[in-house]
Amino acid sequence: MSKEVLQAIKAICDEKHISVESVLATIEQALAAAYRKDFGNRMQNLKVDFNPETMGMKVYDTKTVVEDQELELDEEGNVINEDLVEPKISKEDKPKKEASDEAKSEKLTEKKEDKETQGTLPVVQDEESKDEEEEERFNPKTQIMITPAREIKPDVELGEELVQELLVPGEFGRMAAQTAKQVIIQRLREAEREVVFNEYKDKEGELINGTIQRMEAGNIIVDIGQATAIMPPSEQVRTEHYSPGSQLRFFIKSVATSSRGPEVVVSRASRELVYKLFEIEVPEISDGAVEIKSIAREPGSRSKIAVTAKDDNVDPVGSCVGQRGTRVQFIINELGGEKIDIIEWNKDDIAFIKNGLSPAKVIDVVLHAESRTAEAMVADDQFSLAIGKHGQNVRLASSLTGWKIDIKPATPAPDAEGVVVDDSAEDDIKESKESVEASVSVDAEKKDKAPDTKKEKDTSKKDSAKAADKPVSE
Repeated sequence: MSKEVLQAIKAICDEKHISVESVLATIEQALAAAYRKDFGNRMQNLKVDFNPETMGMKVYDTKTVVEDQELELDEEGNVINEDLVEPKISKEDKPKKEASDEAKSEKLTEKKEDKETQGTLPVVQDEESKDEEEEERFNPKTQIMITPAREIKPDVELGEELVQELLVPGEFGRMAAQTAKQVIIQRLREAEREVVFNEYKDKEGELINGTIQRMEAGNIIVDIGQATAIMPPSEQVRTEHYSPGSQLRFFIKSVATSSRGPEVVVSRASRELVYKLFEIEVPEISDGAVEIKSIAREPGSRSKIAVTAKDDNVDPVGSCVGQRGTRVQFIINELGGEKIDIIEWNKDDIAFIKNGLSPAKVIDVVLHAESRTAEAMVADDQFSLAIGKHGQNVRLASSLTGWKIDIKPATPAPDAEGVVVDDSAEDDIKESKESVEASVSVDAEKKDKAPDTKKEKDTSKKDSAKAADKPVSE
């Protein structure tokens, strides 16, 4: 029988991933509950020593020795609390009772107002005083007064733990065995939850491999080994299809306890997932030679990361890209084809904003420190590239740099007729207009001063005709 018990304990430890000590402690608690059910009483502080090899058990009642106190006990040995007994009030004393109640309520109101004005310090003081009162109260289950304790053990001292061994009259009954079974199941579940919580609490903020199980109410249930994780809709990527059985890498965002056990929340949409993937794939980042300063991400579409090197001889962008893009291509595949822009971080905000708007080429950047905004001047052919599809490029650059970026064209705006006029050529155009007007005025003056040759010719013709018709005088 002892071999079967040891095999059962070993099987439970292997299945639940809990220690042998915790299983033995669970069995001892179950035996103590069964003993109390059949042979003991609720005023006993029972502890059981169980030996799985010999299948023997010893039961002890342990109590702490305290000073003598005057207490009233009922027939069962329970302490009577006089404060809980409400005394009978006569008709004559009823108005006095109501007046005292009103006075108490006024005092409570005044205390409440004082607490609101003075902060939470009075509340802490009240809690501490309550704890002290509770500690001073005598608990017959865990404590024993020194006089009856010395009757059992003459040399006992205050504060000492008095241990009395109890006899086991016989075998446990069916109800006691059922109680022990329930205690074992409950304690094993609690031990398993504690082990799982402690294990994954240390892994919070790390990557873990998981298998998609199913979808429940929009949440993705992921098998991560000893526990089941949840990926809520806010941590999912819209462009990814989570089919049951597919294996992916997840970022452990939080680990908390709930009524159902430890609750592990994983993510595929967080920026930390990109950071951890680069940390795994790029040795320079894990060694500290290259540092990721900031990450901006739109899950499933595009990401931008700013990197810098602590050593001048190290190329931060080249280290992340890898030879022929092998390193960054591995991360892109892990993210389901999400595009990644790797730019070099610069302590100069203007240079950093220019790098952040890549692949667009920025001519100039004007910063407004008060409003934390920046105006980026780009050429006409780079305007749409700087903004990006649906404003994605400038949106990611703003998140990456921490500046609100406005894209503006570098060329001047067109006039009313739709003709773009360069400011530098405005003076030349004005001078050419003035020269044309001057030449026109000179031509007009010459025209006015010049003789009418046609009129003179006509006059000379008429004179010659008249001279021909006139008879020659004798």
